[in-house]
Amino acid sequence: MEVIGRLVKILPEVKGTSKNGEWRKQEIIIETAEQFPKKVCISLWGDKVDALAQFKMGDYIKASINLESREYNERWYTDIRAWRLQSSTGEAQHSGGEEILPSSTEMPNSADSGQDDDLPF
Repeated sequence: MEVIGRLVKILPEVKGTSKNGEWRKQEIIIETAEQFPKKVCISLWGDKVDALAQFKMGDYIKASINLESREYNERWYTDIRAWRLQSSTGEAQHSGGEEILPSSTEMPNSADSGQDDDLPF
């Protein structure tokens, strides 16, 4: 899956140690460019944190992501992890999951198509 949007916030890096060794994580907030923009929090783990250095606030980013949910104490938590970050152009901001419909001049008119329509209007 991919999310395309403008980088609006970079949260502080978090580090820790587990039984598998040291780990680090950083989260970013991307705002999509849809009719009703959505903010998405995306996690970067390990060496993916270094990839964030090439971007600055306001840049358009295409994040290739994986979604994963897990249960803990009968509650579900969803994690959005980026496995690749790429620069995105301003044109790509409008392709963030929106379906592009043809204009009204390109839409077929049922009266012109010769098909009988059972709708009364």
